[in-house]
Amino acid sequence: MADVDLAVKSAREAFDNGPWPRMSGYERGRILYKFADLIDQHVEELGMLDTVDAGKLFLVGKVWDIPGAAHLLRYYAGAADKIPGETLKMAQRMHGYTLMEPVGVVGHIVPWNYPTTMFFFKVSPALAAGCTVVVKPAEQTPLAALFYAHLAREAGVPDGVLNVVPGFGPTAGAAVASHMDVDKLSFTGSTEVGRLVMKAAAESNLKPVSLELGGKSPVVIFDDADLDMAVKLVNFATYTNKGEICVAGSRVYVQEGIYDAFVKKAAELAKKSVVGDPFNPRVNQGPQVDKDQYKKVLKYIDIGMREGATLVTGGKPCGDKGFYIEPTIFTDVKDDMSIAQDEIFGPVMALMKFKTVEEVIQKANNTRYGLAAGIVTKNIDITNTVSRSIRAGAIWINCYLAFDPDAPFGGYKMSGFGKDMGMDGLEKYLQTKTVVTPLYNTPWL
Repeated sequence: MADVDLAVKSAREAFDNGPWPRMSGYERGRILYKFADLIDQHVEELGMLDTVDAGKLFLVGKVWDIPGAAHLLRYYAGAADKIPGETLKMAQRMHGYTLMEPVGVVGHIVPWNYPTTMFFFKVSPALAAGCTVVVKPAEQTPLAALFYAHLAREAGVPDGVLNVVPGFGPTAGAAVASHMDVDKLSFTGSTEVGRLVMKAAAESNLKPVSLELGGKSPVVIFDDADLDMAVKLVNFATYTNKGEICVAGSRVYVQEGIYDAFVKKAAELAKKSVVGDPFNPRVNQGPQVDKDQYKKVLKYIDIGMREGATLVTGGKPCGDKGFYIEPTIFTDVKDDMSIAQDEIFGPVMALMKFKTVEEVIQKANNTRYGLAAGIVTKNIDITNTVSRSIRAGAIWINCYLAFDPDAPFGGYKMSGFGKDMGMDGLEKYLQTKTVVTPLYNTPWL
Protein backbone atom coordinates (compact mmCIF):
# COMPACT_ATOMS: atom_id res chain seq x y z
CA MET A 1 0.00 0.00 0.00
CA ALA A 2 1.46 3.33 -1.13
CA ASP A 3 0.53 5.26 2.03
CA VAL A 4 2.22 2.69 4.25
CA ASP A 5 5.33 2.70 2.07
CA LEU A 6 5.47 6.48 2.35
CA ALA A 7 5.05 6.39 6.13
CA VAL A 8 7.69 3.68 6.60
CA LYS A 9 10.10 5.53 4.31
CA SER A 10 9.57 8.65 6.42
CA ALA A 11 10.14 6.72 9.66
CA ARG A 12 13.21 4.98 8.22
CA GLU A 13 14.79 8.28 7.20
CA ALA A 14 14.01 9.80 10.61
CA PHE A 15 15.60 6.84 12.38
CA ASP A 16 18.65 6.38 10.16
CA ASN A 17 19.52 10.04 9.68
CA GLY A 18 17.31 12.18 11.92
CA PRO A 19 17.90 13.68 15.35
CA TRP A 20 15.38 11.66 17.42
CA PRO A 21 17.45 8.50 18.19
CA ARG A 22 20.58 10.67 18.52
CA MET A 23 19.15 13.04 21.10
CA SER A 24 19.92 12.51 24.73
CA GLY A 25 17.13 10.79 26.62
CA TYR A 26 16.73 14.01 28.57
CA GLU A 27 15.98 15.97 25.39
CA ARG A 28 13.50 13.38 24.16
CA GLY A 29 11.84 13.41 27.54
CA ARG A 30 11.39 17.19 27.48
CA ILE A 31 9.57 16.97 24.14
CA LEU A 32 7.36 14.13 25.38
CA TYR A 33 6.46 16.16 28.47
CA LYS A 34 5.39 18.99 26.19
CA PHE A 35 3.35 16.49 24.14
CA ALA A 36 1.58 15.40 27.35
CA ASP A 37 0.86 19.02 28.27
CA LEU A 38 -0.81 19.55 24.88
CA ILE A 39 -2.99 16.49 25.47
CA ASP A 40 -4.15 18.03 28.76
CA GLN A 41 -5.07 21.20 26.89
CA HIS A 42 -7.28 19.29 24.43
CA VAL A 43 -9.07 16.82 26.72
CA GLU A 44 -12.57 17.88 25.59
CA GLU A 45 -11.86 17.55 21.85
CA LEU A 46 -10.05 14.24 22.23
CA GLY A 47 -12.79 12.79 24.43
CA MET A 48 -15.36 13.81 21.83
CA LEU A 49 -13.39 12.16 19.02
CA ASP A 50 -13.29 8.82 20.87
CA THR A 51 -17.00 9.08 21.68
CA VAL A 52 -17.96 9.85 18.09
CA ASP A 53 -15.73 7.09 16.71
CA ALA A 54 -16.26 4.29 19.26
CA GLY A 55 -19.45 5.11 21.20
CA LYS A 56 -17.41 5.46 24.40
CA LEU A 57 -18.83 7.40 27.32
CA PHE A 58 -17.65 10.99 26.92
CA LEU A 59 -17.42 11.59 30.66
CA VAL A 60 -15.21 8.52 31.14
CA GLY A 61 -12.93 9.60 28.30
CA LYS A 62 -12.65 13.10 29.68
CA VAL A 63 -11.98 11.99 33.26
CA TRP A 64 -10.05 8.76 32.69
CA ASP A 65 -8.87 7.80 29.18
CA ILE A 66 -7.39 11.09 27.97
CA PRO A 67 -5.74 12.16 31.27
CA GLY A 68 -4.52 8.56 31.64
CA ALA A 69 -2.81 8.79 28.26
CA ALA A 70 -1.02 11.98 29.31
CA HIS A 71 0.01 10.29 32.58
CA LEU A 72 1.46 7.29 30.72
CA LEU A 73 3.31 9.56 28.29
CA ARG A 74 4.87 11.43 31.22
CA TYR A 75 5.87 8.13 32.85
CA TYR A 76 7.91 7.19 29.78
CA ALA A 77 9.17 10.74 29.29
CA GLY A 78 10.70 10.36 32.74
CA ALA A 79 12.22 7.01 31.76
CA ALA A 80 13.81 8.26 28.52
CA ASP A 81 17.08 9.24 30.23
CA LYS A 82 17.17 6.16 32.45
CA ILE A 83 18.14 3.45 29.94
CA PRO A 84 21.47 2.11 31.24
CA GLY A 85 23.71 -0.62 29.96
CA GLU A 86 25.91 -2.86 32.10
CA THR A 87 29.61 -3.28 32.68
CA LEU A 88 30.52 -6.94 32.21
CA LYS A 89 32.92 -8.80 34.51
CA MET A 90 34.58 -10.92 31.83
CA ALA A 91 36.79 -13.95 32.47
CA GLN A 92 39.35 -12.91 29.84
CA ARG A 93 41.53 -9.80 29.66
CA MET A 94 38.70 -7.92 28.05
CA HIS A 95 36.62 -4.90 28.91
CA GLY A 96 32.97 -5.53 28.05
CA TYR A 97 29.83 -3.49 28.36
CA THR A 98 26.32 -3.45 26.93
CA LEU A 99 24.37 -0.70 25.22
CA MET A 100 20.59 -0.56 25.09
CA GLU A 101 19.72 0.80 21.67
CA PRO A 102 16.35 1.61 20.06
CA VAL A 103 15.14 -1.25 17.88
CA GLY A 104 14.40 1.02 14.90
CA VAL A 105 11.19 1.58 12.97
CA VAL A 106 8.22 0.18 14.91
CA GLY A 107 4.84 -0.70 13.42
CA HIS A 108 1.90 -0.35 15.80
CA ILE A 109 -1.50 -1.82 14.90
CA VAL A 110 -4.03 -0.68 17.50
CA PRO A 111 -7.68 -1.68 18.18
CA TRP A 112 -10.92 0.31 18.24
CA ASN A 113 -12.14 -0.28 21.79
CA TYR A 114 -9.69 2.10 23.52
CA PRO A 115 -8.37 4.31 20.70
CA THR A 116 -6.47 6.74 22.94
CA THR A 117 -5.30 4.33 25.63
CA MET A 118 -3.95 1.79 23.15
CA PHE A 119 -2.28 4.48 21.04
CA PHE A 120 -0.20 5.55 24.04
CA PHE A 121 0.37 2.02 25.37
CA LYS A 122 2.38 1.57 22.16
CA VAL A 123 3.70 4.96 21.15
CA SER A 124 4.89 6.28 24.54
CA PRO A 125 7.62 3.69 25.29
CA ALA A 126 8.68 3.40 21.65
CA LEU A 127 9.27 7.15 21.39
CA ALA A 128 11.01 7.27 24.77
CA ALA A 129 13.37 4.52 23.60
CA GLY A 130 14.33 6.57 20.54
CA CYS A 131 12.39 4.57 17.94
CA THR A 132 10.37 6.02 15.10
CA VAL A 133 6.86 4.68 14.62
CA VAL A 134 4.14 3.99 12.09
CA VAL A 135 0.70 3.66 13.70
CA LYS A 136 -2.21 1.97 11.93
CA PRO A 137 -5.33 2.85 13.97
CA ALA A 138 -8.44 0.71 13.65
CA GLU A 139 -10.57 1.67 10.66
CA GLN A 140 -13.48 2.37 13.01
CA THR A 141 -11.53 4.86 15.17
CA PRO A 142 -8.90 6.91 13.29
CA LEU A 143 -9.76 10.44 14.42
CA ALA A 144 -7.95 10.74 17.75
CA ALA A 145 -4.79 9.13 16.33
CA LEU A 146 -4.62 11.79 13.62
CA PHE A 147 -5.06 14.55 16.20
CA TYR A 148 -2.29 13.04 18.35
CA ALA A 149 0.07 13.13 15.36
CA HIS A 150 -0.75 16.84 15.01
CA LEU A 151 -0.09 17.48 18.71
CA ALA A 152 3.20 15.57 18.56
CA ARG A 153 4.45 17.82 15.81
CA GLU A 154 3.33 20.88 17.77
CA ALA A 155 5.30 19.57 20.77
CA GLY A 156 8.49 19.39 18.72
CA VAL A 157 8.64 15.71 17.77
CA PRO A 158 10.74 15.81 14.56
CA ASP A 159 9.31 15.06 11.14
CA GLY A 160 9.03 11.36 10.33
CA VAL A 161 9.18 10.17 13.94
CA LEU A 162 5.42 9.65 14.46
CA ASN A 163 3.42 8.59 11.40
CA VAL A 164 -0.29 7.69 11.41
CA VAL A 165 -1.79 5.74 8.49
CA PRO A 166 -5.56 5.14 8.70
CA GLY A 167 -6.85 2.20 6.70
CA PHE A 168 -8.33 -1.27 6.79
CA GLY A 169 -6.66 -4.25 8.42
CA PRO A 170 -6.35 -6.49 5.33
CA THR A 171 -4.69 -3.67 3.37
CA ALA A 172 -2.95 -1.08 5.56
CA GLY A 173 -2.48 -3.39 8.55
CA ALA A 174 -1.16 -6.22 6.42
CA ALA A 175 1.23 -3.83 4.67
CA VAL A 176 2.69 -2.70 8.00
CA ALA A 177 3.02 -6.29 9.26
CA SER A 178 4.81 -7.51 6.12
CA HIS A 179 6.95 -4.45 5.42
CA MET A 180 10.63 -5.23 5.01
CA ASP A 181 11.70 -1.92 6.51
CA VAL A 182 9.70 -2.23 9.75
CA ASP A 183 12.02 -3.54 12.47
CA LYS A 184 9.49 -4.39 15.20
CA LEU A 185 5.74 -4.97 15.33
CA SER A 186 3.29 -4.49 18.19
CA PHE A 187 -0.33 -5.57 17.74
CA THR A 188 -3.40 -5.49 19.97
CA GLY A 189 -6.54 -7.18 18.70
CA SER A 190 -8.10 -10.58 18.16
CA THR A 191 -6.23 -13.87 18.40
CA GLU A 192 -7.22 -14.70 14.82
CA VAL A 193 -5.65 -11.53 13.43
CA GLY A 194 -2.67 -11.95 15.77
CA ARG A 195 -1.86 -15.20 13.94
CA LEU A 196 -1.91 -13.37 10.61
CA VAL A 197 0.35 -10.64 11.99
CA MET A 198 2.90 -13.19 13.23
CA LYS A 199 2.82 -15.01 9.91
CA ALA A 200 3.38 -11.81 7.95
CA ALA A 201 6.27 -10.85 10.24
CA ALA A 202 7.87 -14.28 9.84
CA GLU A 203 7.46 -14.37 6.08
CA SER A 204 8.93 -10.88 5.58
CA ASN A 205 12.04 -9.87 7.54
CA LEU A 206 11.49 -11.95 10.70
CA LYS A 207 10.73 -8.80 12.68
CA PRO A 208 10.06 -9.44 16.38
CA VAL A 209 6.40 -9.25 17.38
CA SER A 210 4.55 -8.49 20.60
CA LEU A 211 0.88 -9.41 20.80
CA GLU A 212 -1.91 -8.47 23.20
CA LEU A 213 -4.82 -10.60 22.09
CA GLY A 214 -8.18 -11.84 23.32
CA GLY A 215 -9.32 -12.73 26.79
CA LYS A 216 -12.05 -14.53 28.68
CA SER A 217 -11.13 -13.45 32.17
CA PRO A 218 -12.55 -15.21 35.24
CA VAL A 219 -13.69 -13.35 38.34
CA VAL A 220 -13.86 -15.65 41.39
CA ILE A 221 -16.14 -14.65 44.28
CA PHE A 222 -15.72 -16.57 47.55
CA ASP A 223 -18.32 -17.03 50.28
CA ASP A 224 -16.61 -14.60 52.65
CA ALA A 225 -16.76 -11.69 50.19
CA ASP A 226 -18.65 -8.51 50.93
CA LEU A 227 -21.65 -9.27 48.75
CA ASP A 228 -22.55 -5.71 47.74
CA MET A 229 -18.94 -4.89 46.92
CA ALA A 230 -18.56 -8.09 44.89
CA VAL A 231 -21.71 -7.39 42.86
CA LYS A 232 -20.55 -3.86 42.04
CA LEU A 233 -17.07 -5.10 41.15
CA VAL A 234 -18.39 -7.76 38.77
CA ASN A 235 -20.82 -5.28 37.20
CA PHE A 236 -17.85 -2.96 36.60
CA ALA A 237 -15.65 -5.81 35.32
CA THR A 238 -18.25 -7.04 32.83
CA TYR A 239 -19.98 -3.92 31.54
CA THR A 240 -17.21 -1.31 31.49
CA ASN A 241 -16.95 0.16 27.98
CA LYS A 242 -20.10 -1.85 27.01
CA GLY A 243 -18.07 -5.04 27.43
CA GLU A 244 -15.73 -4.06 24.60
CA ILE A 245 -12.59 -4.63 26.64
CA CYS A 246 -10.06 -7.45 26.35
CA VAL A 247 -9.94 -8.02 30.11
CA ALA A 248 -13.71 -8.02 30.64
CA GLY A 249 -14.46 -10.11 33.73
CA SER A 250 -17.42 -11.77 32.07
CA ARG A 251 -16.78 -15.35 33.26
CA VAL A 252 -17.93 -15.14 36.88
CA TYR A 253 -17.56 -17.98 39.40
CA VAL A 254 -19.48 -17.57 42.66
CA GLN A 255 -19.13 -19.94 45.62
CA GLU A 256 -22.32 -21.84 46.40
CA GLY A 257 -22.94 -20.26 49.81
CA ILE A 258 -23.68 -16.82 48.33
CA TYR A 259 -24.56 -17.79 44.77
CA ASP A 260 -28.34 -17.27 44.91
CA ALA A 261 -28.05 -13.93 46.71
CA PHE A 262 -25.35 -12.83 44.26
CA VAL A 263 -27.48 -13.66 41.21
CA LYS A 264 -30.42 -11.69 42.61
CA LYS A 265 -28.36 -8.58 43.41
CA ALA A 266 -26.38 -8.74 40.15
CA ALA A 267 -29.61 -8.84 38.12
CA GLU A 268 -31.06 -5.92 40.09
CA LEU A 269 -27.97 -3.81 39.47
CA ALA A 270 -27.79 -4.69 35.77
CA LYS A 271 -31.44 -3.65 35.32
CA LYS A 272 -30.64 -0.23 36.80
CA SER A 273 -27.98 0.46 34.16
CA VAL A 274 -28.89 3.37 31.85
CA VAL A 275 -28.13 2.59 28.22
CA GLY A 276 -28.13 5.44 25.73
CA ASP A 277 -26.39 8.52 24.33
CA PRO A 278 -22.71 8.34 25.40
CA PHE A 279 -22.55 12.15 25.60
CA ASN A 280 -25.20 12.10 28.36
CA PRO A 281 -23.40 12.07 31.76
CA ARG A 282 -26.24 10.04 33.33
CA VAL A 283 -25.76 7.17 30.89
CA ASN A 284 -23.84 4.07 32.06
CA GLN A 285 -23.47 2.27 28.73
CA GLY A 286 -23.20 3.54 25.17
CA PRO A 287 -23.64 1.71 21.85
CA GLN A 288 -21.48 -1.11 20.52
CA VAL A 289 -18.85 0.24 18.16
CA ASP A 290 -20.59 -0.72 14.89
CA LYS A 291 -23.24 -2.91 13.32
CA ASP A 292 -20.94 -5.92 12.94
CA GLN A 293 -20.08 -5.98 16.65
CA TYR A 294 -23.72 -5.38 17.59
CA LYS A 295 -24.83 -8.38 15.51
CA LYS A 296 -22.02 -10.54 16.89
CA VAL A 297 -23.06 -9.88 20.51
CA LEU A 298 -26.73 -10.61 19.80
CA LYS A 299 -25.70 -13.81 18.03
CA TYR A 300 -23.81 -14.99 21.12
CA ILE A 301 -26.82 -14.20 23.32
CA ASP A 302 -28.93 -16.38 21.03
CA ILE A 303 -26.30 -19.16 21.15
CA GLY A 304 -26.28 -18.98 24.96
CA MET A 305 -30.02 -19.60 25.11
CA ARG A 306 -29.88 -22.38 22.52
CA GLU A 307 -27.06 -24.14 24.40
CA GLY A 308 -29.20 -24.24 27.55
CA ALA A 309 -28.07 -21.32 29.69
CA THR A 310 -30.79 -19.40 31.57
CA LEU A 311 -31.26 -15.77 30.59
CA VAL A 312 -31.82 -13.86 33.85
CA THR A 313 -31.94 -10.33 32.51
CA GLY A 314 -31.23 -8.37 29.34
CA GLY A 315 -30.54 -10.16 26.10
CA LYS A 316 -32.28 -7.69 23.79
CA PRO A 317 -31.49 -4.55 21.81
CA CYS A 318 -32.29 -1.24 23.49
CA GLY A 319 -34.50 1.06 21.46
CA ASP A 320 -35.17 0.93 17.75
CA LYS A 321 -32.19 3.03 16.62
CA GLY A 322 -28.46 2.54 17.03
CA PHE A 323 -26.41 -0.41 18.28
CA TYR A 324 -27.50 -0.52 21.93
CA ILE A 325 -27.78 -3.81 23.86
CA GLU A 326 -29.17 -4.42 27.34
CA PRO A 327 -26.73 -5.57 30.03
CA THR A 328 -27.20 -9.33 29.96
CA ILE A 329 -26.77 -12.06 32.59
CA PHE A 330 -26.84 -15.83 32.06
CA THR A 331 -26.95 -18.47 34.79
CA ASP A 332 -26.76 -22.29 34.54
CA VAL A 333 -23.71 -21.81 32.34
CA LYS A 334 -21.49 -24.83 31.72
CA ASP A 335 -17.74 -24.48 31.19
CA ASP A 336 -17.89 -25.84 27.64
CA MET A 337 -20.60 -23.44 26.42
CA SER A 338 -19.66 -20.86 23.81
CA ILE A 339 -20.57 -17.98 26.12
CA ALA A 340 -18.08 -19.35 28.69
CA GLN A 341 -15.27 -20.00 26.21
CA ASP A 342 -15.43 -17.33 23.49
CA GLU A 343 -14.59 -13.67 23.78
CA ILE A 344 -17.93 -11.94 23.11
CA PHE A 345 -16.73 -8.32 23.47
CA GLY A 346 -20.12 -7.13 24.62
CA PRO A 347 -22.23 -6.64 27.78
CA VAL A 348 -22.79 -10.34 28.54
CA MET A 349 -22.08 -11.97 31.92
CA ALA A 350 -21.87 -15.77 32.37
CA LEU A 351 -22.48 -16.81 36.01
CA MET A 352 -21.33 -20.18 37.34
CA LYS A 353 -21.36 -21.86 40.77
CA PHE A 354 -18.46 -23.64 42.50
CA LYS A 355 -17.79 -25.43 45.79
CA THR A 356 -14.05 -25.65 46.52
CA VAL A 357 -10.87 -23.68 45.91
CA GLU A 358 -9.35 -26.58 43.97
CA GLU A 359 -12.43 -26.84 41.74
CA VAL A 360 -12.52 -23.15 40.86
CA ILE A 361 -8.80 -23.01 40.05
CA GLN A 362 -9.36 -25.77 37.50
CA LYS A 363 -12.41 -23.97 36.09
CA ALA A 364 -10.65 -20.61 35.93
CA ASN A 365 -7.80 -22.16 33.94
CA ASN A 366 -10.16 -24.02 31.59
CA THR A 367 -9.69 -21.49 28.79
CA ARG A 368 -7.33 -20.91 25.90
CA TYR A 369 -6.83 -17.35 27.14
CA GLY A 370 -4.80 -15.97 30.03
CA LEU A 371 -5.04 -12.20 30.08
CA ALA A 372 -6.44 -11.30 33.52
CA ALA A 373 -8.42 -12.58 36.49
CA GLY A 374 -10.19 -11.20 39.54
CA ILE A 375 -10.39 -12.66 43.05
CA VAL A 376 -12.80 -11.42 45.74
CA THR A 377 -12.16 -12.74 49.26
CA LYS A 378 -11.04 -11.59 52.72
CA ASN A 379 -8.90 -14.72 53.21
CA ILE A 380 -5.18 -14.09 52.58
CA ASP A 381 -4.43 -17.81 52.25
CA ILE A 382 -7.05 -18.23 49.52
CA THR A 383 -5.76 -15.07 47.85
CA ASN A 384 -2.20 -16.37 47.75
CA THR A 385 -3.15 -19.84 46.55
CA VAL A 386 -5.53 -18.73 43.81
CA SER A 387 -3.47 -15.79 42.54
CA ARG A 388 -0.46 -18.06 42.07
CA SER A 389 -2.51 -20.83 40.48
CA ILE A 390 -4.46 -18.94 37.81
CA ARG A 391 -2.44 -18.71 34.62
CA ALA A 392 -3.01 -15.10 33.60
CA GLY A 393 -0.84 -12.03 33.19
CA ALA A 394 -2.73 -9.77 35.62
CA ILE A 395 -4.46 -10.83 38.84
CA TRP A 396 -6.65 -8.22 40.55
CA ILE A 397 -7.59 -8.94 44.17
CA ASN A 398 -10.69 -7.19 45.57
CA CYS A 399 -10.47 -4.75 42.66
CA TYR A 400 -10.66 -4.86 38.87
CA LEU A 401 -9.18 -3.00 35.89
CA ALA A 402 -6.41 -1.86 38.23
CA PHE A 403 -4.13 -0.50 35.52
CA ASP A 404 -1.17 1.70 36.36
CA PRO A 405 1.77 3.00 34.28
CA ASP A 406 4.20 1.13 36.54
CA ALA A 407 2.34 -2.22 36.30
CA PRO A 408 3.27 -4.37 33.27
CA PHE A 409 0.26 -5.70 31.38
CA GLY A 410 0.11 -8.63 28.98
CA GLY A 411 -1.15 -12.17 28.67
CA TYR A 412 -0.37 -15.87 28.96
CA LYS A 413 -1.34 -18.61 26.52
CA MET A 414 -3.38 -17.44 23.51
CA SER A 415 -3.76 -13.97 24.98
CA GLY A 416 -0.36 -13.17 23.51
CA PHE A 417 3.11 -12.24 24.73
CA GLY A 418 5.09 -9.11 25.47
CA LYS A 419 4.12 -6.47 28.01
CA ASP A 420 2.72 -2.98 27.79
CA MET A 421 3.41 -0.43 30.54
CA GLY A 422 6.07 -0.55 33.21
CA MET A 423 9.76 -0.91 32.36
CA ASP A 424 8.87 -4.13 30.53
CA GLY A 425 6.95 -1.98 28.06
CA LEU A 426 10.05 0.12 27.39
CA GLU A 427 12.46 -2.80 27.09
CA LYS A 428 10.62 -4.39 24.18
CA TYR A 429 11.56 -1.39 22.02
CA LEU A 430 15.24 -1.73 22.91
CA GLN A 431 17.89 -4.21 21.84
CA THR A 432 21.13 -5.12 23.59
CA LYS A 433 24.51 -4.57 21.96
CA THR A 434 27.63 -6.05 23.55
CA VAL A 435 30.89 -4.12 23.11
CA VAL A 436 34.23 -5.78 23.94
CA THR A 437 37.77 -4.42 23.77
CA PRO A 438 41.09 -5.99 24.91
CA LEU A 439 42.76 -4.90 28.14
CA TYR A 440 46.56 -4.54 28.23
CA ASN A 441 48.83 -4.43 31.29
CA THR A 442 45.93 -4.04 33.74
CA PRO A 443 46.35 -5.41 37.27
CA TRP A 444 42.59 -6.02 37.57
CA LEU A 445 40.16 -8.13 35.61
